[in-house]
Amino acid sequence: MEKSDLRIVFMGTPDIAADIVKALKEDGYNVVLGVCQPDKPVGRKKVITPPPVKVFLEAAGIPCYQPGTLKSDEAFEILSSYSPDLMITCAYGKILPQNVLDIPRYGCLNVHASLLPAKRGAAPIQRAILDGDEVTGVTIMRMDAGLDTGDILAAKEISIGNDMHSEELFGVMGTEGAKLLLDTVMPYVNGEITPVKQDDDEATYCPPIKSEEGEFTWDDTAFAIHKRIHALSTWPGAFFMSGGKKVKIYDSSLITDDIPDGASDAVPGTVVKANKGDLYVKTGDGIIALRVIQTEGGKRLNAIDCAHNYKVGQHI
Repeated sequence: MEKSDLRIVFMGTPDIAADIVKALKEDGYNVVLGVCQPDKPVGRKKVITPPPVKVFLEAAGIPCYQPGTLKSDEAFEILSSYSPDLMITCAYGKILPQNVLDIPRYGCLNVHASLLPAKRGAAPIQRAILDGDEVTGVTIMRMDAGLDTGDILAAKEISIGNDMHSEELFGVMGTEGAKLLLDTVMPYVNGEITPVKQDDDEATYCPPIKSEEGEFTWDDTAFAIHKRIHALSTWPGAFFMSGGKKVKIYDSSLITDDIPDGASDAVPGTVVKANKGDLYVKTGDGIIALRVIQTEGGKRLNAIDCAHNYKVGQHI
């Protein structure tokens, strides 16, 4: 079978999924239908906005289906009507029921942003950074009815830089996941890949990120605060409370050299440097530089534009 003859139904919703379906289309695969989550209100004005996958599908002239659930008879009938040979998913947002998994003759493949069985679940990218992992990866697996429990077809390690934000890692995952998928699909269809069962005893799980997980206190270590800032900078934003109001930090750096005199003995939460665009704060263990700050009700500001508002010795 040629790739152009392989009828594919793709399921995914965010930017990383748009990268995957775009790669499939550009590589000559026959994507007959795209499935994504319904349009949702976005921003303070709650503007109804289509997900990135839908935007790509419409531009590419590929039909788009946005069911509220895949468990209905209607969803089953619509998906079946496209007679897919293969379904491919990436960050779709819902578990596929067994009757949907059984539709395509070659089954369903998933592009998952971790080295399974580690970090099964909804937020592997953010939690890899949040956990301080140095290495993560992308896995292509054959789906079953469980949560990321299917047999592994291919995997690739990806390094996490110390200052990498989740948005950057999402981009890397999209690019590397697409490459790995394109290297896997036809060998899999042609029976040239032997699936490998996951070791459930080695499995870890990562639930969706909750908004309250953005909060940190200055008693935390500099490393933990730094990783929370970088993991959650897209959403919900890492924050601490000051005077009953949230102060969000969207970028930071760890300070290990040229530590100001007396900084190591300061109380956590104390400003130890505030000039020339540098805003250093003592934590429970170490010094962190705050690079992008947003006070509640205010705009995001680079440290160079607001460091002068703070004084050394001040409890932030």
